[in-house]
Amino acid sequence: MWDLTKGSPIKKIIMFTIPLLIGNLFQQLYNVADTIIVGRTISIRALAAVGATDSLFALIIGFAQGMTAGLTILTARRHGADDYSGVKRSFAVNIIISTIVSLILTLIGVLFARPILVLMQTPYDIIDDAQKFIVACFWGISVTVLYNLFNNALRSLGNSRAPLIFLALACVVNIVFDFIFILFFHMGVAGAGYASVAAQGLSALWCLHFIKRFVPELTLSRSDFAHLFREVKPHLQLGLPMGFQTSIISIGAIIVQVMLNTLGSNAVAAYTTAGRIDFLATQISLSFGITMATYAAQNLGARQYARIRKGVHQAMALSCVLSVVIGVLIITFAIPLCYLFVGGEQPGIVHLAQIYFLCNSTMYALLSLLLIIRYTLQGLGHSFLPTLSGLIELFMRSFAVTFLIKFWGFAGASLANPLAWCGGLLILIGSYISVSRKLKAREASQPAYKTHQPQPEAY
Repeated sequence: MWDLTKGSPIKKIIMFTIPLLIGNLFQQLYNVADTIIVGRTISIRALAAVGATDSLFALIIGFAQGMTAGLTILTARRHGADDYSGVKRSFAVNIIISTIVSLILTLIGVLFARPILVLMQTPYDIIDDAQKFIVACFWGISVTVLYNLFNNALRSLGNSRAPLIFLALACVVNIVFDFIFILFFHMGVAGAGYASVAAQGLSALWCLHFIKRFVPELTLSRSDFAHLFREVKPHLQLGLPMGFQTSIISIGAIIVQVMLNTLGSNAVAAYTTAGRIDFLATQISLSFGITMATYAAQNLGARQYARIRKGVHQAMALSCVLSVVIGVLIITFAIPLCYLFVGGEQPGIVHLAQIYFLCNSTMYALLSLLLIIRYTLQGLGHSFLPTLSGLIELFMRSFAVTFLIKFWGFAGASLANPLAWCGGLLILIGSYISVSRKLKAREASQPAYKTHQPQPEAY
């Protein structure tokens, strides 16, 4: 376990981020493996069908993932304050909340998948395959949510290595299952969905077994589930805003997808291909951001106010530099990267994907700053302004698809993300400056120290 309240801030941040980054890359390989195998073994239309569901899947699953990340902020804060009984109560109530929410999301997703795809103007030639894939994924929402909860709980205690191992194993299983379900059982695009669900289910079981055997802080007894009613409200106050914030961003992606669908299957396939590569390229920024939520929460619990500010500034500088380097590499090797997904016989799709990279990869540094500030504020217990920044992102994406696509076509859709990042960042910069001043004032009025008594839940 990494105690993020001691030692060199940037060193601890890097050491915590590296396993998290590798783990996030493996998690993205779920989608990449599905896309490559579907695109190369079934058809380009099947690839477009999988891509047409991205924003819808992100809306449902993104809410659950954001919510579980928010729920475990209190777990991290209590761990930083050495409140071990509070850690157990936090984990117990998080399991209950996550189970209930996942069942509701499964019901909504399975019942309304087709009507939503129709509303999104999914092209007629791919809508049937799109429905098969997304429904297969929705049936596995419960295991996906619990898997993310277990991972986030481990990270809240400073353990980012164990989730990496489970992800690596699950990625291998997912690829094997893809070939079995698609090529051997001839299940088509639905097989890719079921393969991902099965792999995440196994990963969730491995993670739970690890917790029971090696993590006494999260090993629960019946007494830990007693009298949890008072725990529900403070956890939902952090969990729901993060879930809604992710959903708001996903709604913007759905709006982009709707307008993109009007450009035809090739545009959808190109956006899917470039988007998969883009997701991988932005994992460094995302990993630093997630790290800062845990870092800020633990140090807030330990009242290490100066350490919070120092770590955030160092993480910003390093993440921005790495983002610029990654952006240059993506633009340089765009063509061979696209060939991995669609082969060398789709020059039109590759050309559109290059436009996407020119619009997005040059702006990765902005995304890096946005994610670090957003997750830091959330780790400190601030939920309103990060949610407001999500609304601004929604507005900017809506603007891009309402006006820019009409004039610039695919290039207009490709500008949706950079515009959203700029809008969200402008909102958060002012908030972070204000919070940083408050931390500095607390630092001046009260010496930073690590206490062994439970600290206040709110900042």
